[in-house]
Amino acid sequence: MHFVLDHLVQAVTVFSFVFAANAALNVDSLRILGPQGINLWKLERAQAAKGARADSDFEARWFEQPLDHFSKESNHTFLQRYWVNDRHYVPGSRGPVIVLDGGETSGEDRLTYLDTGIVEILTKATGGLGLVLEHRYYGNSIPVDNFTTDSLRWLDNEQAAADSANFMSSIRFEGIDEDLTAPNTPWIYYGGSYAGARAAHMKILYPELTYGSIASSAVTHAAITNWEYMEVIRRAADSKCSGDLQQSITTIDDTLDMPFFRGLLKGLFGLQDLEHDDDFVSLLSSPLGAWQSKVWGPFDSTTFDDFCTALTKPLGNSSTVAQLPFGSPSRMVSVTDDFKVDFVILNYANYIKEQYVSKCTENKTVEECFGTYDDSQYQVTTLDQEWRLWQFQVCTQWGYFTTAPPDQNQPRIISRRLTLEYLSKICKQAYPPGKYFTVPRLPNITAVNALGDFDIAADRLAFIDGEVDPWRPDTPHSQFYAKDRPDTILRPFKLIPGAVHHWDEWGLPNIGDEPPEIQKIHEETIDFVTAWLEDFKAPGNN
Repeated sequence: MHFVLDHLVQAVTVFSFVFAANAALNVDSLRILGPQGINLWKLERAQAAKGARADSDFEARWFEQPLDHFSKESNHTFLQRYWVNDRHYVPGSRGPVIVLDGGETSGEDRLTYLDTGIVEILTKATGGLGLVLEHRYYGNSIPVDNFTTDSLRWLDNEQAAADSANFMSSIRFEGIDEDLTAPNTPWIYYGGSYAGARAAHMKILYPELTYGSIASSAVTHAAITNWEYMEVIRRAADSKCSGDLQQSITTIDDTLDMPFFRGLLKGLFGLQDLEHDDDFVSLLSSPLGAWQSKVWGPFDSTTFDDFCTALTKPLGNSSTVAQLPFGSPSRMVSVTDDFKVDFVILNYANYIKEQYVSKCTENKTVEECFGTYDDSQYQVTTLDQEWRLWQFQVCTQWGYFTTAPPDQNQPRIISRRLTLEYLSKICKQAYPPGKYFTVPRLPNITAVNALGDFDIAADRLAFIDGEVDPWRPDTPHSQFYAKDRPDTILRPFKLIPGAVHHWDEWGLPNIGDEPPEIQKIHEETIDFVTAWLEDFKAPGNN
């Protein structure tokens, strides 16, 4: 009986993860591909209705927030959604409260972390109360009637952090008589990725309320260009796959410079009618975002590995041919009498046709599906256009335009045609100047980086990163720009071997069933949080 129950719990955990992973994949596409990511978001929405979510043990609750924390003239408010896990809470213990920042997606997509992930792990270990706090504008925490430029002007790092501070200092939990507000109760703030940066920023902006923070894969460095993202993937991926991809992209770029063969090349991918070459190569980079979706154990996504398998599969399953240098005569496939390509490019073309072009329905042209030069397709501002939210944050404060490396001679797995000009044009297309707000020419990344950038640090502020996370270059563990630090109980600084993006956020009902590196980071996290809590004194008791 226990065996069946354990497997049922694990099955529900994995089922919940599917929806969280799909939501994350949509956001990742927007982050990496810019306007092309929006096209893919729309195609996915058109292909199928939004899937049903796994049943949750957690009931949504609501907290009233001001729309503008920094204006005395506005009295407009909205309801911010949150969920509570009180399974392990010990009445009278005065906490701790473990809050997980929902980040740039619906808070429903984070409930798996409340159920079996990091929040459940820490509340179980400490007898604390856990919760997921949904980010303003995302999910059902929507404060406006539309997503115009003016209506989005309260979607920024400062207002979101102020939401959290107001919540922490004011919330009264239903069914719990005692006052658990900060600073008289220790609040531990957790976030992953963008929300990880928020966790770090809360320790800087509101240290009197945020007793401790755990910043996982925290992108504390905002950047205009983010070419390093693809460089991490290039180095970390299977060498055969990475090498073939580099050679393919170089060949594709060179072929696009030849007017006679340009159309033949696009036709191979089913994109002969796609007008602009930068749109073409942007779509070709789409599979690479799947690297970020690699997780561990039962949650792992095989999408990137499936892409590599499809890319490197030799014709006729001849492994001998596959070992020959790229472009060798035996590897070449005739498209016409005058045009031949390496079999890897043919595989690449077939993959793009099957996984992306096939989603372009019969009543749409490939230009309508994958072109990015028609401004009107990005100017619908109704509330169902959820892509407008993170893209607005990209355009105003965070950046991360995934360009090719600045050195044209550097090996690369994306086209040199993916320039800042191309990737950032969406900011003008989607957000024309409003009456009250104008999107800057380039994101104001100083607003983020002024809070500490790569050097951000404080007591009881932990940083946890993945060794091969493509966002690692934008974290305090950046292998390109950041200084190394000691790992201490007061200032934990941990790098998970072989891990990708906020792997510590996931968890199984039994920590002992987790892979050794995940079990280790969870045990270490319990240790340093427990040590922090031993030193807690409410301000009135100091």
